Amino acid sequence: MKFRLHRRWPTGVVAVLLAVGAVTLPVPDDAYADVEVSTHKVQGADGKEYSVTNHLVGGAAEPGGQRKEWLLVWAGDENIADTAVKDVKNLPGSLAGGLDKVSNALPGPDFLAVIDATKGSKTYGQVVNTATVGPLVENEPHHMQYVWHKGDTIFAGALFGAATYAFDVSALPNLKLKGISLPSQTLGGSVPDAYWTLKDGTAYATYMGGPVAPGPFRYDDGSVHLGNGFAGSPGEVVRFDPNGKVLSQSPAATPGGDNEKLCANLPRIGTPTCANPHGIQAREDLNTLVTSDYAEPRNIILDPVKQPSPYLRRPTVRTWDISDRNHPKLRAVSYLPDGPRADPEDPLHAESRAVMETTVTNLPGHKGAFAQTMQGGAVFYTPDITAPEPHWVEVFDDGAANKAFDPANDSNGGSSNGGWMQTSPDDRFLYRAIVGRQPGALGPDDPGTTGGVYTLDISKLVAAGTDFKCNIDTLEEAQRGGGDDCPTLAGATPINPGVPGAGPHWGAYDNFELGQDGLYQETSVPNRLAVSNYFVARSGLDGDHKVNVVDLGPDGKVSVDDTFRDEVTGEVGVNFNRRSWPHGEFGNAKPHSELFVVADSDVR
Repeated sequence: MKFRLHRRWPTGVVAVLLAVGAVTLPVPDDAYADVEVSTHKVQGADGKEYSVTNHLVGGAAEPGGQRKEWLLVWAGDENIADTAVKDVKNLPGSLAGGLDKVSNALPGPDFLAVIDATKGSKTYGQVVNTATVGPLVENEPHHMQYVWHKGDTIFAGALFGAATYAFDVSALPNLKLKGISLPSQTLGGSVPDAYWTLKDGTAYATYMGGPVAPGPFRYDDGSVHLGNGFAGSPGEVVRFDPNGKVLSQSPAATPGGDNEKLCANLPRIGTPTCANPHGIQAREDLNTLVTSDYAEPRNIILDPVKQPSPYLRRPTVRTWDISDRNHPKLRAVSYLPDGPRADPEDPLHAESRAVMETTVTNLPGHKGAFAQTMQGGAVFYTPDITAPEPHWVEVFDDGAANKAFDPANDSNGGSSNGGWMQTSPDDRFLYRAIVGRQPGALGPDDPGTTGGVYTLDISKLVAAGTDFKCNIDTLEEAQRGGGDDCPTLAGATPINPGVPGAGPHWGAYDNFELGQDGLYQETSVPNRLAVSNYFVARSGLDGDHKVNVVDLGPDGKVSVDDTFRDEVTGEVGVNFNRRSWPHGEFGNAKPHSELFVVADSDVR
């Protein structure tokens, strides 16, 4: 059922619609004067109804004009729960009775923002729809899959809610909800992180946290592993069907556990484990899946619980045999090497620490993959993910890109807070998003570093196969880049320049181009990226809540697209810190991940 809200409607009419449940959200202000509202519902496994409600801005469609490309941004409502405990004392009023004075104090809906990403469009950069999910609020929306192809379901994770949403985007700018997976469907894991879609429409997902309830859990392969509870350890890999139904749960833990010295758990469990999978990518042609272990999540995201040990951040990468798609089998657990910056007195910033992401190569004949560390600030490579025990080598240090962002930056990659990383479809470049180092991270006099986006030319390294020579093992190489066939810096651009520790955490490349027939088609040479400047507020990495588009040159050079501007402020980048949205006056929002998507009728 659809209704169009308009600011000129009499108050009584709106009240009637609210009373009958046709409208569930406040009427937008003048910034969104004409909004069409439609809701699509599905029944969850608990028998309750879950929904997505579109709030389509009038004039979003341009009949007879150029077909549209959209940027979808998975975002959460900002509220009082995002306030780090150390900052509570600075709030106006008090926690007991002053929250009415605090901006965004009350919970609001999380949503997929649909932004016009069609260059040359009169609404380029405008938010044309906010598809709110309900009834769950404050999910802390996190990641979707890394790239979207025609016909794919969009899988979107709720970090704190341990839910996965499955969206139908075939008729953009409107969306439908295909299904939802609740915690009761994934009792073997919690804290869903990232997704990788397969050619058959299914998807693998990393559930970084431990089983929902502490104690032993029996997985679909018959194995039993002991967990220390929600947001703890060990995590798992889940396979979903295109409607978000769970097909299998596979343990990331090994039968004998992992290295006790390097893999702490809180509270301790019988067999120590680093199994907290975060990043996930697959090569279906090689029947191989790669996941990277980041951290035991409850000790990272649940302020004020600050990590008591650096070994709660993981140095491990896992490879899986997916010959049987529904039953991934863990093949190997690899420990990344400490690099030349490693300091026994500060293991948190060793190059191997906190393996957030991994990305595979794409072309037949290439079997390599990359991994990167958030705290360690380094990039690693293995030439063959199908090997029984893949050998990983450091091939780049984030510090070698720091001065390309800002000459005032030092060349220390430690605690660079790098997040997103992706190989180009043609395996020529590696794209990387860097938040930057926060002031004081490496000591009281540390000024921090500005972050941004950089690209590496990886063509020589990948072409060398198993005979590559690159190995960053000296401080000079870490700061300036290695020789031989090591990746070389192709381009870099600052995001949020001059503000240390506030650059982008996540990104996506645009894998579409407009064909001569007026339809979009996939390309192996992307010409732009989108990045978002937000991690998790309660971790202290809150960013500026902007989404930027970055142009890519054929040589790998990058620059911020200054025509992608906020419709409210006119500034470069779409700012999610705003008072009003198409779904109402809910204030600031937190954009975590994004995807370029085209309606089915507009893409070949």
